[in-house]
Amino acid sequence: MKVSALLRETTQRFTRAGLHFGHGTHTAKEEAAWLISSVLGYLLEEEVTPRARKKIEALARRRIRERIPLAYLLKEAWLGEHSFYIDERVIVPRSFIAELLRDHLSPWLPREPKRALDLCTGSGCLAVLLAFIFENVRVDASDLSSNALAVARRNVSRYELTRRIRLIKSDLFKSLNDNKYDLIVSNPPYVTARAMHRLPKEYRHEPPLALAAGDDGLDLVRRLLAEAREHLKPGGLLVCEIGDNRRALERAYPLLEFAWPETSDPGTVFILKREQLPD
Repeated sequence: MKVSALLRETTQRFTRAGLHFGHGTHTAKEEAAWLISSVLGYLLEEEVTPRARKKIEALARRRIRERIPLAYLLKEAWLGEHSFYIDERVIVPRSFIAELLRDHLSPWLPREPKRALDLCTGSGCLAVLLAFIFENVRVDASDLSSNALAVARRNVSRYELTRRIRLIKSDLFKSLNDNKYDLIVSNPPYVTARAMHRLPKEYRHEPPLALAAGDDGLDLVRRLLAEAREHLKPGGLLVCEIGDNRRALERAYPLLEFAWPETSDPGTVFILKREQLPD
């Protein structure tokens, strides 16, 4: 069997199985291509060895039967150009903040930050991207979950960033003392209670602590907005992802002048300057 034939076959199997995507891929074909290339390292008109095909078949069967996101099966996920170790202790990276970081948060961030904070860091992916994009920044990466921080530590070590990224166990700002930052980014839990009950099986493999955020999905965001000003330097920036909760957020805070930068999923990330945040 050639790779192209295996790609078609696996795509058809994933389509017939009615899988849900969104953990790094959006279609059955993308998922099949990722699976095959992760085993073979290429997608060419080459013969597939029996050993490689057996491995691909086993992974495909688990993906269909157990509805486990492929990132967990492969222990790998990609955000931008960088790959990260992933397991079920953290959610699969898929933050739209990464798209904004590619452009150095222009035009909202006028100068390179010296200190940055990644709240609810999970796997540490955004903290690593911050360190790559801003070459002189020092990053604090915090999370309430010790399990998540163990995964983040693995990714920080993998990219040899232990001197520039400090991992902190903290319930949002509680353990950060009086530290102040030029930039705070956060991809906090934002799934509403109603949506939690309707999640496809794939999403139920992710830790609920990293997803659930109350009736309107704003439990963590409310706390973040109430406390962020104290931890930002003058002119500092808050960048936060909220999923589909823009309407609920703007109803809850009609006086805040949220900026909604353009991403591939518009209206999912807001930006506020320190001076725009509540006292």
